[in-house]
Amino acid sequence: MRRFDVHQHLYPPALIEALRARRETPRLDGDRLELREGSFPFDARAHDLADRLAVLDDSGIDVAVISLPPTLETEEHPELEAAYNESMGEVVAAADGRLRAFAAGACLEGFAGACVSAEAAVRGLGDLPAELAAAGQVLFVHPGPPASLPPGAPPWWAAVVDYPAQMQAAYLAWLAGDAACRPDLRAVFAILGGGGPFQFERLELRGPGPPAEARANAYLDTSSYGPRSLELCLAACGAGRLVFGSDFPVLGVDATLRAVAELGDDVLAAVTSDNPAGLFP
Repeated sequence: MRRFDVHQHLYPPALIEALRARRETPRLDGDRLELREGSFPFDARAHDLADRLAVLDDSGIDVAVISLPPTLETEEHPELEAAYNESMGEVVAAADGRLRAFAAGACLEGFAGACVSAEAAVRGLGDLPAELAAAGQVLFVHPGPPASLPPGAPPWWAAVVDYPAQMQAAYLAWLAGDAACRPDLRAVFAILGGGGPFQFERLELRGPGPPAEARANAYLDTSSYGPRSLELCLAACGAGRLVFGSDFPVLGVDATLRAVAELGDDVLAAVTSDNPAGLFP
């Protein structure tokens, strides 16, 4: 069976060109990615198709699903989303079935679904959920730009505090509202939905909360978590709700893959193959 990684990022050439042409954030300046939250190293080789396919081979991944991360501030710049959407199709076609892609913020023909920020999911997505359901596509919810950082915040603050908080809000908002309105739409929430399932016991004490069936089409990707967190989500949701995601090239593939493998062969097969194959037939 094919192994999937549902959470990878790759900037197609047109997007890189557009980012290099900008003089304000978000922009690429040499080997640095400049965002409002700070400056980060940028390795263009990580976004080269041949190099990416080699990474998939080395990690035993057959298919990676690519998205444009809203942390790049692209929802504020439709021209950048357009550059990604217009050129990503060429990259996918050249990958000979090894890559699929979420469109940035839209339901577009030829894409596996649409990627939106957690903030957009909480705020409301308008007609997009209905369009995705009608097209048989998937909604992917990913953290967006962090809020203002507290004074003296350490470098990990956004990734460890802000992003999970965003995702927990998006996941629980989906279960409380959109899941019932759109039972025909499958949604994937990055980074275990910010640990949303960890709150189910607390929710039961404050309820009534969303019914259990609201979780039927809400999936959680595993990126950045280890076996202890994964075990908690397995206990709360079952193996059928988890899909493997790595967040490459922000993070490596192998560490999270090993964490999933520690949970046993049956879980590994469900999370890397069975569940994503159902999402992306």
